[in-house]
Amino acid sequence: MILRLLVALSLVAAAIQPAAAQSVRIKDLVEVDGVRSNDLVGYGLVVGLNGTGDGLRNAPFTEEIMSNILERLGVNVQGEQFRPRNVAAVFVTAQLPPFARAGGQIDVTVSAIGDANSLLGGTLIMTPLNAADGQIYAVAQGTVISGGVDAEGDAARIVQGVPTAGVIPSGARVEREVEFDFTQLSSLRLALREPDFTTAARIEDVINRSVGGRAATMLDAGTVRIDLSKTGATSPARAIVALENLAIEPERRARVVVDQRSGTIVMGADVRISRVAVSQGNLTLRIEEAPVAVQPNPFAEGETVIVPRTEAEIIEEPGIGLAEVPSGATLSEVIAGLNALGVNPRDMIDILKSIKAAGALHAEFVVM
Repeated sequence: MILRLLVALSLVAAAIQPAAAQSVRIKDLVEVDGVRSNDLVGYGLVVGLNGTGDGLRNAPFTEEIMSNILERLGVNVQGEQFRPRNVAAVFVTAQLPPFARAGGQIDVTVSAIGDANSLLGGTLIMTPLNAADGQIYAVAQGTVISGGVDAEGDAARIVQGVPTAGVIPSGARVEREVEFDFTQLSSLRLALREPDFTTAARIEDVINRSVGGRAATMLDAGTVRIDLSKTGATSPARAIVALENLAIEPERRARVVVDQRSGTIVMGADVRISRVAVSQGNLTLRIEEAPVAVQPNPFAEGETVIVPRTEAEIIEEPGIGLAEVPSGATLSEVIAGLNALGVNPRDMIDILKSIKAAGALHAEFVVM
């Protein structure tokens, strides 16, 4: 087994070469401090459903908002009893993008909060959308597009997708702008999406080489400050245009990500394994009860007795014998070697966990 594993690893090592580092634009690695979207949320009513709305007895808040809307439209419903099944209370969510201007349109997501079965074919009534400061920044209205299907008969029902949620493309119109004067900034801060000292230093170096001065300064692993007065740009926007398309080679931490549910293993090219020995096998314990009824002989005195019978068996499935992984092997080589031996993904994940616990896997190990 040791020879088979070493041969498999040597064949794979000859075929696998480390991938060359790829240059990535700065705009794909950082966010500009202050240039961000804002979350919006609202509470509204979807009408026009084909009998799939809220049961108003189980969702009294639906009746309340419907009464409020009708009263605003001049319809007095106080003391009236109405139980329509074509309305549903919903939460409406959206993201206000940076630099959104009044009159612009954004997409919204509509989700039922009552016991409605489906929002398919419904229309969202005018719903104000608030931000965290309590101010209204957009108003949503339109026909809900749901990707789910809900059908039922007298004795069966089938549901595909999520019919109780949907979207309205360009369903909200911006009514208020976020107060942020980008043109008055004297400096910019670039926030790295994945903080790393080496990547931040490379961003600083490439920007300073581009402008021919010390315009960029690395503050920490996640922040690079740019002095706009030293870039020669006429405005902050022009400075961003000149710098965001510069390319660098980002540094990534060695990381292994495994998904136990699907058996997926994703690894970086820099993952290394120290010299370690691996032995793996599966034991299955099977116990069966087969009681036997013993009866007395004909015309004899006695009682029927239940005699227990138990069958116990231990099954050892074939696994990997004691195999040694050479020092400095990459994880991709080890995985390919295990694949060549026919190890299934579930057992492979268990082996990687054990190698990490032994301190031989030099990478961040993430289990999903």
